[in-house]
Amino acid sequence: MPEVFVPVQRWPRWCENFQSSHGATALVTDGGALRGTAADGSWFAARLPFSSSYDGAAEAVALVGEARPPQRWGVLLVRKGGFAVGRLEGTQLVESKVGQRHVQGRTKAGGQSQQRFARRRANQARDAFEAAADHAARILAGLDVVVAGGDRTAVAEVLEDARLARLEVVGAWHAVPDPRRAVLEKVIADAQSLHVEVENAPS
Repeated sequence: MPEVFVPVQRWPRWCENFQSSHGATALVTDGGALRGTAADGSWFAARLPFSSSYDGAAEAVALVGEARPPQRWGVLLVRKGGFAVGRLEGTQLVESKVGQRHVQGRTKAGGQSQQRFARRRANQARDAFEAAADHAARILAGLDVVVAGGDRTAVAEVLEDARLARLEVVGAWHAVPDPRRAVLEKVIADAQSLHVEVENAPS
């Protein structure tokens, strides 16, 4: 099922375009989301960012008014090739760190060579995750919520650090490539957008 991030300011126009393409659309509030069902059977479910539940009026504009970022929140992106951490106050990025670590790819060698390679690769990955945890503990200190993305196993390993125990991962998961500054900036924007599932009726 297609899922898209729709910036809050573009949401009313997105709804207009959906209705123009699929016909008159009935809106209801259901399961913490604003759901729309069009005349041709197509539908969407729009959810607020940061795992907030919506139970307001069944109106596109009303949803916009509820889409606000927390006063203080963070972003944590981790893959074996690198990490990105950001601390925000509302919409403003106040501190960040992006880092890359070399972790060797897989090998087709067998026997003892493969075992040595696997140990070296595991050690490199562990060092990378420890570096990510160190920066996350410094930048995200005192925060309660964080938006996460990258590799789920890598993020889970970083969050096992006792210094990050209070953090709650909220919002949609962001499946990003190796984190770079541009990737961090895009996730910050997407994290504040509406998360919309869309299903088009068969033509």
